[in-house]
Amino acid sequence: MPNAVIITTLIVIFTLIFDFINGFHDTATAVATTITTKALNPKRAILLCAIFNFIGAFTGTAVAKTVGSNIVSGLPQWVILCVLISAIIWNLITWYFGIPSSSSHALIGALVGGGIAYFASFNSINWYNLLSSVVLWLFLSPVIGFAVGYILMIILNFILKPFKISVINRLFLKLQVLAGAFMSLNHGGNDAQKSMGIITMALVSGGFVSEFKVPTWVIACCALAMALGTSLGGKKIIKTMGSGVAKLNPVSGFASQLGAASVILTASLFHAPVSTTHIATTTIMGVGSSKNVKSVKWGVAKNIVWAWVLTIPITAIISGILIYAIKLFI
Repeated sequence: MPNAVIITTLIVIFTLIFDFINGFHDTATAVATTITTKALNPKRAILLCAIFNFIGAFTGTAVAKTVGSNIVSGLPQWVILCVLISAIIWNLITWYFGIPSSSSHALIGALVGGGIAYFASFNSINWYNLLSSVVLWLFLSPVIGFAVGYILMIILNFILKPFKISVINRLFLKLQVLAGAFMSLNHGGNDAQKSMGIITMALVSGGFVSEFKVPTWVIACCALAMALGTSLGGKKIIKTMGSGVAKLNPVSGFASQLGAASVILTASLFHAPVSTTHIATTTIMGVGSSKNVKSVKWGVAKNIVWAWVLTIPITAIISGILIYAIKLFI
């Protein structure tokens, strides 16, 4: 029992570190367009994001169950710790190079690699749940994000055509603040739950809880860790998201945030742990393409897509190698 307490404590600490990194890594998802269009200055935008990320974490736990019990089960605590370390390594690498990759899929990839390496079997993974709840949404959510951004921008351009640009810009700078808050709320509602799932998985594995039910203190800790991470922000990724993919104005910034938040909310209702970064980026692409396909910087977009494609296999490999190496010595 003393050993179980120690390793559970370490898992909680590393999970909150992951959540903290996720916060400053993914801050750009919610605030980049708000900052780029000068709807809010960086400090206020990031504060707004932190507050609504915190609130969003209390909106449900269904996504946490998908991550913590529906993909792989029966992992000992030391394996869960290795999974976390692997996901953190990838998050730090992509953050350092300013690549808006998915913290969610880093965690999922590490879980899959960890399960296969520990049990030495591909049958240890619930492939149906992985494919239906994660992989399907991996491909589906960015496509929906692009389509929603494109259509929403077309509709707004049609409605706003009779009005003066100066009036439109003043109005949508204010509406962007609301869209940013809505985006942050849904970001917290989906992303913080993945960390809740990992901690609860560790509590079940260590025998501290008898069933997979997220304790209130876990929700509070994950919400706080993500909010604190968000308060630091990620300047490199904000630059990539805010202006590196497509040039945005107040209307297009509002459309991209509202569209992305709506898609994330829909995914959460289906208990799917999606990448808010994927959705936000493709929504910006859709918004940019509605004006002119050439207005999207497809070279930058290609680099982002490669990060999406590689995240799950790379984190699975990192996790698998780490766990296999430890198994040789225990």
